[in-house]
Amino acid sequence: MVPAKPSRAAKPIVAPVAKKAVIKAAPKKRIKPDLEQDVFALLHKVAINAIEDLKARDTREIDVRGKTSVTDLIIITSGTSTRHVKSIADEVVRAAKKAGLPPIGVEGEREAEWVLVDLGDIVVHVMLPRTREFYGLERLWTVGDDEHPAKLDG
Repeated sequence: MVPAKPSRAAKPIVAPVAKKAVIKAAPKKRIKPDLEQDVFALLHKVAINAIEDLKARDTREIDVRGKTSVTDLIIITSGTSTRHVKSIADEVVRAAKKAGLPPIGVEGEREAEWVLVDLGDIVVHVMLPRTREFYGLERLWTVGDDEHPAKLDG
């Protein structure tokens, strides 16, 4: 004899209960502070070396931590011509990419009177001297500081 299939009526019909979706967000991966410092130091070294390699003039660094959340350090430097400004900025971009730290953005390459290279924790401004004097970024970012921005050369 073949056993009979149980009838559907034998099983109670229960409406499925909607389970509350439990969404567990993956914890944000935080870079360890010492690793952040290492990345910052590498980024700083890459930017400064690129600037020095192309003989930029009057390079200054301004620590803006506590003044803005956009970046930690601003590097301002000058080129002698629009071609020189563009070359300096291009070298910063190339060196950052080579180090595995590509820039977030680059602005002003076409006119090349003022090229901004956003590296995240560091923003590099490469400017013609007349443009730099007109906008006065050093004065803007150091108002109220006891110290003047660090002058690296020239």
